[in-house]
Amino acid sequence: MTNMDATTPGPLQRVGARVVRAGRGIRWYVTTLMGDRAYDVYVAHLKAQHPDATPLTERQFWRQRTAEQDANPGARCC
Repeated sequence: MTNMDATTPGPLQRVGARVVRAGRGIRWYVTTLMGDRAYDVYVAHLKAQHPDATPLTERQFWRQRTAEQDANPGARCC
């Protein structure tokens, strides 16, 4: 028997922790890539760079963003 205390994670727990960490990383990447976090990023930027400004509501933000994308499609495929 080894001299390990109960707080030392075993190999199965370490693998599980890695899988969870990888899953969180993938979720972060996909939500960032798809723009799901755009409003949260906008609000954080506004608070950090323009603390006196009042942020748009989430609905206003998405309407403005969609209108800008429609007016200036750039390199989008559709």
